[in-house]
This record gives sequence, C-alpha cells and structure tokens, in this order.
Amino acid sequence: QVQLVESGGGLVQAGDSLKLACVASGRTFSNYAMGWFRQAPGKEREFVAAISRSGSYTDYVHSVKGRFTISRDNAKNTVYLQMNSLKPEDTAVYYCAAKRTFADTTVSVTPGGYNYWGQGTQVTASS
Repeated sequence: QVQLVESGGGLVQAGDSLKLACVASGRTFSNYAMGWFRQAPGKEREFVAAISRSGSYTDYVHSVKGRFTISRDNAKNTVYLQMNSLKPEDTAVYYCAAKRTFADTTVSVTPGGYNYWGQGTQVTASS
C-alpha cells in the first residue's frame, strides 16, 4: 500500500501562485511514477501533469503548459505541483496519484492507470 497526503491548496486571486505537495509513505517512492489530476464540480477527473520515477520525463495537459511545473524529491518522498498565473478555470480539487512502473519513462495520463490516490486538496482561483 502507498499512502498519499496532499497539501498546499487554498483560495487565491487569479494570477497568483500556489505550490501543492504530496507526501508518500508505505513503499519505495522512486518505484512510482506520479501524477496530478483535478476535478471540478460536475466534471470528470482531469489529467494535469505527470512525472516519471526519476523525474527525467514529464507530461502536461495543454491548458497548463507554461504555467504549471511538476517536480519530485525522491529523498523526501514528495511530488510537487507549482502553479503560476492561476485562472478561475483552474479551480478544482487536486489529487495526486501513484503508478507502479518498471521503466523510468513510463507515465500515464488516465486516472485508471494509477494504483493509489490521495484525498485531494481544494484550489480556488477567484476572478
């Protein structure tokens, strides 16, 4: 089992920044690719960003490219999501997820590709 705990959400003005963190415990963190997803009320869970085991490969949904940065610190068992220039449409509950992988370049952009999920943290960007 892998336990994931997100933090760092909050209420900000459009244009502001937030940095989310997700701390993992229970298994060897560096064996897992990590992803961030979000879900707004009435909408399906949406892929935001993913990072490979070593951090050498990342992927983003088009709408956040150039504004969001995913990173990880394997020594701290933590994955981060730096969110800059937040927009009202970024408002959602943000979830981190872990995917057991055997190749460093493997990530997934679909929720079904992940084995473990955190409880989520609310991000609200007001206009």
